[in-house]
Amino acid sequence: MRTRSLRVAWAVALVLLVTAVPASAQRQERLPKDLEGVGITEHPGVRLPLDLEFTDENGAPVRLGQYFSGDRPVILTLGYYRCPMLCTLVLNSLVDGLRDLPWTPGREFEIVTVSIDPTETPTLARLKKQNYLEEYARPGAAGGWHFLTGREENIRKLADAVGFGYRYVQERGEYAHSAAIFVATPDGRMARYLYGVVYQPKTVRLALTEAGQGKIGTTVDQLLLYCFHYDAQEGRYVVAASNIMRFGGATTALIVGLWLAVSWRRGARKKSLERSDPQT
Repeated sequence: MRTRSLRVAWAVALVLLVTAVPASAQRQERLPKDLEGVGITEHPGVRLPLDLEFTDENGAPVRLGQYFSGDRPVILTLGYYRCPMLCTLVLNSLVDGLRDLPWTPGREFEIVTVSIDPTETPTLARLKKQNYLEEYARPGAAGGWHFLTGREENIRKLADAVGFGYRYVQERGEYAHSAAIFVATPDGRMARYLYGVVYQPKTVRLALTEAGQGKIGTTVDQLLLYCFHYDAQEGRYVVAASNIMRFGGATTALIVGLWLAVSWRRGARKKSLERSDPQT
């Protein structure tokens, strides 16, 4: 009976694995045209081009390097201020993650938010900053959270250094991009990539602590926001249910596999005990 149950469980696990890992050999899905080139490629340890020039929310010219003082880590976000959905989710979640931290931007760390849209203005950046400072409601944070705009050339150079791939969708007048925030060391090296639209306070604190110590890490679980896909027809990001189901299938397959391993070991131990028992 046990043998039959194990065979059934193995069959279930195999089916789940086949359906859960589309990137293997089962099928190769082409990304929608609007998502070609969109994604994140981690560049741990890469030094950011700190000589790049941008414009801050007050209209003043700034160099990226002036936010890397050498003694504070930096949270970097890339998006655009007129983004209809994803950028707002990212920044809202960042505020939520920071709210429970005792640290304040400008004291223990810096935040640099850069628009990927070269047509956006310092006025728009200033309004965006005001909105998020009100939401954050942290005294003293204004001096440590910077909202920048810039030229296409410099934006691309920064995005390429980070590994942030994005694409302008001409038909919609919007940008397709992934959701993540980035943490850099005080001297401007890429240290951590935090994906999705939920940033737990403990995770943010650990990332800032390690980056502040100059530690460089890689992400094991890259749950890029392909759980969301840009829908050019709808003009917004929509939930990619199939990806969520695949992730769930892979998780289930792993659980079944672990159960099988435990069952096999228990069975083997029982047989070993039965053989060693002189009464059997």
